[in-house]
Amino acid sequence: MTGPGAALRPPPGADVPVLSRALPWLLTLGGMIGLTAAAALMVEKVRVLENADYVPTCSINPVLSCGAVMGTPQASAFGVPNPVVGIAGFAVVVTVGAALLAGASFGRWFWLGLQAGTVLGVVFVHWLVFQSLYRIGALCPYCVVVWAVTIPVFWYTTLHNLRTGAITVPRRLAGVAGVLARNHTVVLTVWGLAIAAAVGQAFGSYWPVLLQA
Repeated sequence: MTGPGAALRPPPGADVPVLSRALPWLLTLGGMIGLTAAAALMVEKVRVLENADYVPTCSINPVLSCGAVMGTPQASAFGVPNPVVGIAGFAVVVTVGAALLAGASFGRWFWLGLQAGTVLGVVFVHWLVFQSLYRIGALCPYCVVVWAVTIPVFWYTTLHNLRTGAITVPRRLAGVAGVLARNHTVVLTVWGLAIAAAVGQAFGSYWPVLLQA
């Protein structure tokens, strides 16, 4: 932003301090949940590699089936099992959250680095959502937990960075960003409902059968 009033203009979300107050807890608790889910999925993956006849405990029915997902190329998108990527990523998230709870402060470069990591994470998650719904045709329960954690971690990291000025937006977009920040829970709820609706649509023909089982 440029102009004589730019320095005096509050950043988007400046009037919503809860965005920054909640972030350390969200990173710590959300990161722990994601780390646990990724580690559990890694354990199931190892057991499948050890015994081809092993049925993962998270293979519940034709729709909720880790086994159906594990054997696909999408399950090793970067050349290693996706849980390895998840374990590494969520370990960083937990560490950052714990450091913030302990009173640590970080420079702008650090927050931009965390932002980049959460952007990559949320893009990867949505790619996996698409692949699971429309290519693989099955859902991995542990993966769903990772999705549910990654999205709010990205969302609140972004809002914090906008609020603190680590990320600047053009003046014409500042008002929109401010509205989104003030309605942060609404945005997150709509986001979640949109994914839930996509799941319902993709597996619509399965639900009656599963409910009768």
